[in-house]
Amino acid sequence: MRRETQNILLVLLGGALLKIGVNGDYLRYVKPAQQPWVVAGGAVILLLGAVAIVRDVLAARQARTVTTGHGHHHPARSAWLLVVPVLAVFLVAPPALGSDSVIRTSAGAPRSAVAQDAAAFPPLPAGDVVPLTLTEFVTRAGWDSRGSLNGRTVRLSGFVVHGNEGVLLARMVIRCCAADAAPMTVRLASPQAARYPDDTWLEVTGQVVPGTAVAANGYTPDVTVTALRPIPAPQDAYEY
Repeated sequence: MRRETQNILLVLLGGALLKIGVNGDYLRYVKPAQQPWVVAGGAVILLLGAVAIVRDVLAARQARTVTTGHGHHHPARSAWLLVVPVLAVFLVAPPALGSDSVIRTSAGAPRSAVAQDAAAFPPLPAGDVVPLTLTEFVTRAGWDSRGSLNGRTVRLSGFVVHGNEGVLLARMVIRCCAADAAPMTVRLASPQAARYPDDTWLEVTGQVVPGTAVAANGYTPDVTVTALRPIPAPQDAYEY
């Protein structure tokens, strides 16, 4: 690959990192805490590419000044075709992980359980409807021996997954980046939920069915649905 092409690729890569770091698309790949590193990395790469381009332009001008021969150099234009896949990758951002990732993960090893003491779960706040993340809801349903969810109405949000065991509401949970994402799921006991296609985002109000989150089903509790409605996909689709 010619130096000119390498420099252009550096500029494109740095610009793409800056773009996703500023407009929020970086949340499809990493946690919010990583934004400064994404922006800083993009700025450094962009600066390196710009400096290299300026240096090569100055060197080429100097070479033309001192050259007395009659030879001509024809650059390999085919190398510039390498820019096309780079533009495709960075200008067409892929969506966040969705139902396909949940199905593939569920087909593998079952979710491992980490035993937690009941004291680790404080009482739920007062209110007729308690908003919870899917992670907290599943964790309480599976390991809170005090049954803090029993009889409480909660509000959850996630995307629809049509699995072998029914309709699921899911969120992908990441520790660092999308590469380590794992699903949290609940089973929706509602005929209405089946009408929505995969990856439709729903806000669901309902109650846990006690005793349904067990190791045999990957700690996926059942939820008796009292209300649900479609919602726009959030910019930050992951939980942490």
